[in-house]
Amino acid sequence: MEVKDESIVAAREGRHIAAMTNALTSEQITLTTEQIEFFDREGYLIVPGLFSPGEVLAIQQHFQDLAGSGRIPNYNSDKNGDLRARYPRVVLPHHFDAFSKNMMLHQEVRRVLESLLRKEAVACQSMYYFKPPGSHGQALHQDNFYLKVAPATCIGAWTAIDPATPENGCLHVVPKTNALAIQCPDTGEIQRLNRTNIVEPPPGMKAVPAIMNPGDTLFFTGSVIHGSGPNRHPTLWRRSWICHYMPKDSAQVSASLRPVYDFDGRELEYEFVTDGGPCPGIESLNSYDRVH
Repeated sequence: MEVKDESIVAAREGRHIAAMTNALTSEQITLTTEQIEFFDREGYLIVPGLFSPGEVLAIQQHFQDLAGSGRIPNYNSDKNGDLRARYPRVVLPHHFDAFSKNMMLHQEVRRVLESLLRKEAVACQSMYYFKPPGSHGQALHQDNFYLKVAPATCIGAWTAIDPATPENGCLHVVPKTNALAIQCPDTGEIQRLNRTNIVEPPPGMKAVPAIMNPGDTLFFTGSVIHGSGPNRHPTLWRRSWICHYMPKDSAQVSASLRPVYDFDGRELEYEFVTDGGPCPGIESLNSYDRVH
């Protein structure tokens, strides 16, 4: 479909989010005291409609176009009709794509992060997942095991591009695991999942589905145990736009995420680490060998 809306065209050409017209951007969202208290207690929060319908459409169309453009590193579109192989996750697109960088620096995401963290946030990671029917899920894990943000933790912002339901492989989160330290994962083989590491919830805790509409954004801390099931829906994709952030006053982050940006697009310097953490030998695994 050809995009006609001038503001969407502006976004796809890489102009900064702050300069877009109201036809694309969502209205300013102010969190309630109850929402902030829920996040503090449970470790996660779904903010409905943080991305406007225009933004959702722009993201979906942009990555569909990008998949056929030859610009995605190590990407091969000739997969003999296998949708799962043809549409893999897109890792760190903001490193080579201005649109992705602009969406990562979304000003409403910034407002929510600063309300939840009570301090300034910066951006360190972006990803896009197509997850067509038949795609695998992702074993339960904690993000800061991989991102290595310290002394606090990272925070994820997971935005639904399609409806996200248990049938098509929505994210599941384990409430109140934000209070946990980073756990060493078990490494046994797990069928129908995209990696072999798994973090089991503590006794008495269980994962709950994060059911979302397009444009909703799930925020969760880097200690929250979460994962997803396979896409069992016959036709519905489960595309998602995922970014990770951290407090600006952090001391370190994984070297695989360099550079880190503030929300005005400036590069920032941190200690970029390649190892460390509680699980020697396991933490060296590829940080991106996973699909939410």
